[in-house]
Amino acid sequence: MIDGKTKTCALLGNPVEHTLSPIIHNTLAQRCQINMVYIPFLVEGSQLRQAVEGARALNMLGLNVTVPHKSAVCLFLSEIDKEASYIGAVNTLVSTPEGFKGYNTDLTGLHRALLSEGIQLSGEEIILLGAGGAARAAAFLCALRGASQVYLLNRSLEKAEAVAREVNQKAERDCIRAMDLDGWKQLPAKKYLVIQGTSVGLAPHTEEAVIEDKAFYELVHTGYDLVYRPAETKFMRLVNEAGGKAFNGLKMLLYQGVEAFELWNNIKVREEDAYFCYEQMKKELEEHEGQK
Repeated sequence: MIDGKTKTCALLGNPVEHTLSPIIHNTLAQRCQINMVYIPFLVEGSQLRQAVEGARALNMLGLNVTVPHKSAVCLFLSEIDKEASYIGAVNTLVSTPEGFKGYNTDLTGLHRALLSEGIQLSGEEIILLGAGGAARAAAFLCALRGASQVYLLNRSLEKAEAVAREVNQKAERDCIRAMDLDGWKQLPAKKYLVIQGTSVGLAPHTEEAVIEDKAFYELVHTGYDLVYRPAETKFMRLVNEAGGKAFNGLKMLLYQGVEAFELWNNIKVREEDAYFCYEQMKKELEEHEGQK
């Protein structure tokens, strides 16, 4: 029941109509008995400053920021968390007496999602596919959480090299090695954790994988695809067919939301409440797929 004491959080992005974030936050508010409501707002880039200042004036508890505003919003914050500042992008704003402080819970949410599936980064040799925004955040995560070596494979070697240089410099570790998409053929023939960080395979291009060669998938013990629509991508199918374990990115979405909710409300969400949200998200996606 919304009343005079209800705290408000919001999502700023463009587009926002298909977001699952309200399921996460409004479900958690109900289950944790917190008087809070979460609403998505479509915000054009030219209106981003006004939206952030308006949220501040309205005494909002916090904001999520999604595509395409994650970097631009950094200009309007009073403070940025250290790890988020490395990436130069935030997705969660927390109200403080001075203004909004920015965090990147995509980073911490991915780590929590991996751990929930029993996947460790520390000491691992990892193949990371892609060098765009999501893959770049994953590269920082791997470097900051102690991966022994990350082979960053991308169509544009130049872009992969730029990401590798930046991450190695900021993480103060020389652990990211840039390669082109055929670089896997030079790697020792053993098993790797592979993180799929491109948009290839995202609906409607569901019959595509960034690497199609089945020989590549013989190197994969675990494949983690950051895509969650469809629930099973071609990358995941190829991993499974080669005998590996495959996961989609829905738990990353879940845990980036859980981490934001925890920051706003200064609480720790129980795992059973997070899992309840996860089941609600899966149900929503299944219903959406069924309507096509």
